[in-house]
Amino acid sequence: MIFTRREALVFLMIASAMLNACVAPDDIKSVAGEHSTVAAARTEMVGLTEAELRMCAGFPDETSDSGQEGQIWSFRRSAQRGNTNLVVPATTVGMLPAVGGAINIAPSGYCHTQVRLVERKVAEVEFSGDNNRPSGRNALCATMVDSCVAYARRKG
Repeated sequence: MIFTRREALVFLMIASAMLNACVAPDDIKSVAGEHSTVAAARTEMVGLTEAELRMCAGFPDETSDSGQEGQIWSFRRSAQRGNTNLVVPATTVGMLPAVGGAINIAPSGYCHTQVRLVERKVAEVEFSGDNNRPSGRNALCATMVDSCVAYARRKG
C-alpha cells in the first residue's frame, strides 16, 4: 500500500497527537494516586519489630538516632533503565505548526524509604526521591516494601 504525501502527513499528525496524550507531567500528584503497595506499607508495616523489618527489607543503608523520636532507618534504591525514548520528528506544513515530540518509555529514578522505629518497632514509613511513575506516585518504591507488606499480612 502506497501513501500519498498528504496521507502520510495526516498519519504523522495523528500519531504525534496520540503520543503527546500519553505524556505524564513530572509532578503527577494531581493526576495519579499513590501506588497501592506503597499506600499499604504505610499502615501494614507499622508494628513490625526490628528483626522482622530486617527479615523482609534487609539491612538499612543508613541509620539515624533521633533521640526520643526513635531511630530512622533509610533504604535506598536507584533504577537505571537505559532511558528509552520514542521520538517523532517535528514537521511543519504551510501554516500548520510543527508537530512532533518525544516520550520517555522507561525513565530512571531513585527512592529512599525511611522507616521510623520507636521502642524497636516500626512506627512510621515514608518515601522520598524521584520515584513517581505514570502509573502512580511513589511507584518506584513499591518493590522496596512489597515483601514487607506480604510478610506483615502473613504474620497477620
